[in-house]
Amino acid sequence: MARIQIPIDVLTSRLNLGDRFSGLRSGSLSTRFANLRPVTEFFDFKRLSKPRDFSEMQSRVNYNLGHFSSNYSVVFVMLCIYALLTNPALLFTIIFVTVGMWVIGKLDGRDLEIGQHRFTTSQLYTGLCVIAIPVGLYSSPWLTVLWLIGASGVVIIGHAALMDKPIDEAFSGEAV
Repeated sequence: MARIQIPIDVLTSRLNLGDRFSGLRSGSLSTRFANLRPVTEFFDFKRLSKPRDFSEMQSRVNYNLGHFSSNYSVVFVMLCIYALLTNPALLFTIIFVTVGMWVIGKLDGRDLEIGQHRFTTSQLYTGLCVIAIPVGLYSSPWLTVLWLIGASGVVIIGHAALMDKPIDEAFSGEAV
């Protein structure tokens, strides 16, 4: 039985994913959201239509991922917040580990003395891991990450594929 090999680089090169994410590393957060489009333009239901074929859908996705990139970032952040609020165990684990590491960091390498007991920073980090790992596994972080990837993919790619280009952009690529 022959293995089926999917050329991932061929699929991802058509969407220019490497070029799209290069701008995320170079700019600050304020410049990232400088081109945030208005909500009325993002939810313009008059421009929603089904693409005729795959090439039109690909053209729409390429255009809209660049045009609405900041809006899609906001959608992703909102989905992240929703995922954390609907999974309180994961939210507790993240807060617990963050506060625990902050408290241990505030000790500046000194030992923690509680009554007659003395705990070193390595013992405190070990205790934090012993508590956080089982609680973290119970909170199902992988399920939340996979849901987040799926939900944001459906929402973002779905919006990008269904949102038609503006009239002035639709004719800019044609030869006169």
